[in-house]
Amino acid sequence: MPGVPADPTAPGAPAAAASQAMAAPVSASARRLYDRSRAQLLQIRTLFNGSQASVGSGFVVSAEGHVITNYHVVSQHALEPDRYRLEYQTPEGDGGEIQLVDFDARRDLALLRIVAKPGDAKADPRGVVARMTASPLRFRKIDQPLAKGERIYSMGNPHDIAFAVVEGTYNGLVERSFDPLIYYSGSINPGMSGGPVLDEDGEIVGINVSTMLFQQQISFLVPAEHAAALLARSRQATPVKGAAWPRLREQLMAYQEELSRNFLAQPWRTLSHPRYRLPIPQEQYMRCWGSGTSSDAQGLQMQRTQCRMEHALFINESLQTGYLGVSEEVYDGSKLGAIRFAAIYSASFRNERLGGPDRDRTAPYCKEDFVQQKDGPPLRTVACLRAYRKLEGLFDLTVLVTNVDASTEGALGRFDARGVSFANATKLTRHYLQGFAWATPR
Repeated sequence: MPGVPADPTAPGAPAAAASQAMAAPVSASARRLYDRSRAQLLQIRTLFNGSQASVGSGFVVSAEGHVITNYHVVSQHALEPDRYRLEYQTPEGDGGEIQLVDFDARRDLALLRIVAKPGDAKADPRGVVARMTASPLRFRKIDQPLAKGERIYSMGNPHDIAFAVVEGTYNGLVERSFDPLIYYSGSINPGMSGGPVLDEDGEIVGINVSTMLFQQQISFLVPAEHAAALLARSRQATPVKGAAWPRLREQLMAYQEELSRNFLAQPWRTLSHPRYRLPIPQEQYMRCWGSGTSSDAQGLQMQRTQCRMEHALFINESLQTGYLGVSEEVYDGSKLGAIRFAAIYSASFRNERLGGPDRDRTAPYCKEDFVQQKDGPPLRTVACLRAYRKLEGLFDLTVLVTNVDASTEGALGRFDARGVSFANATKLTRHYLQGFAWATPR
């Protein structure tokens, strides 16, 4: 989610750019679309004590002066409005105040509104707002989906240098994503976050949101339908007053409820092992990777499977949440003997990191127990919760599980759920433990 912090060495928006290079020369179509939409493009600036703290992009979508950008572009102001304020700047260098009207943290979208009223000559003596709102950008109709391979055009202000257009293609939706994201073959650089992506007719098909790290031509867009829905829902709303933590909490509560419900409804897959059945999630919206030691290696034998959602919800520069992860490790220490194996196996369990207290979350509160499954091996379990300081009722859950039934064999599992309610943390813990069983009935 590339935004641009004012200080390149300071924490700013969620992710660094995939590429530091400027866009390649663009086609006549790209230049034509840029010229047509230039009047509706904005740079969105967050100011701290009058100095620039971060920047992103945005675009005008209504005659009343409504503007779409990313939530992460304006998150500092949303959560600390007394310390940070917002302003906009046009490609010509004109600017003014802009207000936060609403946001959708789940889709990383925000709705803003320019303070000066369109047509108000006194508040807008140079007619800047009037020109921007005279022909706002339009959303492509939802019943006219893009075809894979269509040319689309991303716009914004990369690296706080100048407004630019980046040409690429629509490649469908990202696979294994809980919420839809468009896979775009163009380079979205820092500062372009929140800018529009247009089709050949100049209609909005997506919003710049993120880049895959260390790849130059893999970027992701929020489908335009979510921005259109945010505008329709909050077009008549008044600006947000005070810190937005309560509204953010409400959105996160609804999201974690849907995510948990969907995950709990999925049956576990099983890690192949002659002794144990270990829970591996479906890859509907997770990706899993496997690794292990060579079969002819000396000493401890180990195989590992790690699965995690690749998309997280941005809260602020130090906190991302709203995702699940599972890892399973199986150990065979028959070449080591029981004593040496026990030492290594115990150390592996103790080395799991649970995190400490920070500005966003408390220290973890953990409870250890021994669990005897009906059709599975005896388990040593540790369940930990970290509470969110400003999002009451939300927790980070970590469950550690190890088998304690053999002297030279064992399995270590870990389940993580970020940003869930206590009730769902309980359900997810139970669901995870029920996934452990014997490979064959005993």
